[in-house]
Amino acid sequence: MSTETATVEQRVKAVLARIRPAVQADEGDISLVRVTDAGVAEIRFHGTCVTCPSKPMTLQHDIEKNVKKFVPEITSVIAVD
Repeated sequence: MSTETATVEQRVKAVLARIRPAVQADEGDISLVRVTDAGVAEIRFHGTCVTCPSKPMTLQHDIEKNVKKFVPEITSVIAVD
């Protein structure tokens, strides 16, 4: 893994750390799985987030919006199992 990729991953993790308390308040959690060479951040939902009907909205409007704002190298954020 290149230093540039590690830096992007660290920045994505920092954004997720800021979002995490709100997710954990609903007994869920999120983690970064990886950042692809194409700039896609793959995240995993945990706890109640796995089956939450609001998961798509949380992913698109909260997580992806913030990650792309603070890490412009990221092209999209997707949830993986």
